[in-house]
Amino acid sequence: MTQKPQYEFGGSIEATYGNYDAITVKGDVTGPIGDTVAFSIGGNYNRRDGYAQDLKLGTDVNDRNRWGVRGQLLFEPTDALSIRLIGDYDKIDENCCIAGNVIAGPTVAITNALVGGPSVDANNPFSYDVYNNFLSSNEIENYGGSAQIDYDLGALALTSITAYRQVRALTNQDSDFTGADLIGENSQNLGINTFTQEFRVTSDFDGPINFLLGGYYFNEKIKQKNDIRFGADFRPYAGALINPAAVLSSPNARAAGNAVVAGLEQQIGGILGNPGLYTGQFFRQGDGLDESYRLKDEAFSIFGTVDFEVTDRLTLTVGANYTKDRKRFSTNVISSDVFSGLDLVGIGRTAITQQGIATTVGNLLGLGRLATAAEIGAFAQAQPAAFGQVSAGAAAFAEANQNNAAVNPLLALRPLQFLPPFLNLPNAVEPGKTNDGDLSYSIRAAYELTDTVNIYATYATGFKASSVNLSRDSRPLASDLPTIISGGLGVNNLGTGSRFADPEESTVYEFGLKGQWSVAALNLAVFKQSIKGFQSNIFTGTGFALANAGKQSTFGIEFDGSVRPVDGLNLSLAATYLDAKYDSFVNSAFGDISGTTPAGIPELSFSVGGTYTYEFAGGTKAIAHVDYAYESPVQIVEGLTGLPMSVAQNLKREVNSLNASFTVKLNNGLELGVWGRNLTNAQYLTTIFPAVAQAGSVSGYPSQPRTYGVTGRFKF
Repeated sequence: MTQKPQYEFGGSIEATYGNYDAITVKGDVTGPIGDTVAFSIGGNYNRRDGYAQDLKLGTDVNDRNRWGVRGQLLFEPTDALSIRLIGDYDKIDENCCIAGNVIAGPTVAITNALVGGPSVDANNPFSYDVYNNFLSSNEIENYGGSAQIDYDLGALALTSITAYRQVRALTNQDSDFTGADLIGENSQNLGINTFTQEFRVTSDFDGPINFLLGGYYFNEKIKQKNDIRFGADFRPYAGALINPAAVLSSPNARAAGNAVVAGLEQQIGGILGNPGLYTGQFFRQGDGLDESYRLKDEAFSIFGTVDFEVTDRLTLTVGANYTKDRKRFSTNVISSDVFSGLDLVGIGRTAITQQGIATTVGNLLGLGRLATAAEIGAFAQAQPAAFGQVSAGAAAFAEANQNNAAVNPLLALRPLQFLPPFLNLPNAVEPGKTNDGDLSYSIRAAYELTDTVNIYATYATGFKASSVNLSRDSRPLASDLPTIISGGLGVNNLGTGSRFADPEESTVYEFGLKGQWSVAALNLAVFKQSIKGFQSNIFTGTGFALANAGKQSTFGIEFDGSVRPVDGLNLSLAATYLDAKYDSFVNSAFGDISGTTPAGIPELSFSVGGTYTYEFAGGTKAIAHVDYAYESPVQIVEGLTGLPMSVAQNLKREVNSLNASFTVKLNNGLELGVWGRNLTNAQYLTTIFPAVAQAGSVSGYPSQPRTYGVTGRFKF
């Protein structure tokens, strides 16, 4: 309901019923309150059972449950002044979204053993059968309002648009997507407050020159709290990763896995001089990351365009936009994962030193074995000088080999440090600020070849400010790490990544033709776009990795047209060809991918449709419609963290979607129809990502299955 209120009373009501017990109800009404005031109000309710089944919880999932209202008031006290007030509220409360198993890696045998049966529907994401420990939830409130004031001064028109919006989201997800309780919580409490103000003045002169001048202010505040915690099965699962043979061969996998972790706790505690130091502390249920992020984004822009009618058929347009964007952001992330906080290099160095001393003292004493702690103590007391040499030699060997996996066996455990300590910002090295500014511009020439055909050419530059990484994959830049370490800010296992992506700058050349005839219409555009510093955003399964490409370019051709060959029949076609590539992307999250095609961009996409309307003698109309959409095969993601590039390259998406409807429209305002979407039940993955803490496994979100139903509508 985007149309402004009307001074004539009217409205509509619509109801739909479909498979999966889908029920949708919509309604709106508009009319006058007085001679100069009109209103409109509308609402919608949309619910549906889930189309997927959780075989562990015994319930359907991926349901739909949402509703909303929207109201408007229009004040027009004079012919020159118009004030339009809009307010809306939407609520979503759904269990969403399932992820199917795309590739079953070696860890599936472990999760199966822990649950005593299937933990995933292996390699079958389109069965819509999943196994989870709790329902993933989405509770979202979205509400706001706006006020638009238009004032007509004759040759000039003034417009002011003020808007405010709030989004509140509470979500939680069983993010391991298995029947084993690995991730007991992956929740988010998100709040977004946005205020915008826009002013415009436009001219309507009789002469050849007209202009638009405006300003825009943007203020957004984000408060985000995340929690990811180990579930009850993570401890035995970690034990199985450490010693899979011992766990998988045991009749009680959970007990065997717990025993392996208990042995590791005792071993590491013993190296540090207290075997009981870490008893019961590795991979505890409820441990994980407590995260808090804040962002304030304040931006303004000044923009304008000038149109110059060189002749009756030729118009030149020049535009410019200056943008200033400032962001301040902070993190407060605390890891309670004890094992992830261990310095396995340092502990391994201690173990190597201890073993070197025990070996050397044993040899000097002629024991033919490692010396015991008591024997080492006695040797040190009896021969302090010799013991000093032994200790120094062992320490030197340990220092030289602490990062050698063949000598330091603890290094093999580093992949189990899933949630390491976090360096928060702002700090002495990272201020947690961005400050960007840019002047972009455009030049356009449009020429009317005939009264029905227009051609144009455009050159434009564009700008996108820095993007901030508000996720648990927010890590210092590699270039900042030496300064962080030398400044004493380093924490154990501090990795590198990105806090934010730098700005993008784009240039676009476009040439086009537009035609409008009595029985046909077409638009054709040919363009070349180049983006310096293209902002890449990779979903890693639990967070995001941001990076800037050196350059990304796209050559494209777009066509859309329609034709009415006979009365009542309308045919349409929209097609796009895109040749996109990374000209330079040396430092992507997956290495140098220069020369490759960016993921998710199909080379060819098109949609074709036809509508036939037959009108009976009494005015009743029968309307048949069919449309088909296609996207050529495309690599779904750039790569998958921890997996060979070939895995991601072989996982592609091809979209084929056939929709149809048949409607009978009576002349009293009543309409009845049947419809179907994705009638061929085409299946594709919308996105894929590495399964959380399950090396070698890949998860993905499957497309929706076929839906169909009936709709009744009444307009008055």
